[in-house]
Amino acid sequence: MEHKAKRRRRVTIYTDGACSGNPGPGGYAAILLVKDPKTGKLRKKRIAQGFRCTTNNRMELMAIIRALEALKYSVEVDLYTDSQYVANAFQKGWLEQWKRRNWRRRDGKPVKNRDLWERLDHLLQRHIVHFHWIRGHSGIAENEEVDRLAVQAAHGSELAEDKGYQAEHC
Repeated sequence: MEHKAKRRRRVTIYTDGACSGNPGPGGYAAILLVKDPKTGKLRKKRIAQGFRCTTNNRMELMAIIRALEALKYSVEVDLYTDSQYVANAFQKGWLEQWKRRNWRRRDGKPVKNRDLWERLDHLLQRHIVHFHWIRGHSGIAENEEVDRLAVQAAHGSELAEDKGYQAEHC
């Protein structure tokens, strides 16, 4: 008897983070694209949130975290980001190196945004994620949309507190 491996659903995610000042008010956004298995129709889900005081890199990470947290099932993800900070962490193996060095960089200094990297690392145990770096503002419709949504979230009227970020500058 042949055993057929269960095919994972595939999801495409575009993410972006924005900050007005760095640190300053910030926001993140993500678009999740999923093909409905019954109808074949592409469904689009948008998520975004703003914070009073944060950094751009934290918002880039938060966009990915919240997008992966929004997934109800273990899936395979093609994730598109214009953040070299995030893309390099995976494509150059930084994340694995940081974990091996007890969340220290090569120079011995602590890794910034450790709280978010640990959250993301936990989510990566559930999903298969392929990270793709794309150039920002290069005409990719979903990338342009998440950029607009992240900026809009950063300028919103009800900004949350980024509890993992201790800022003296905001």
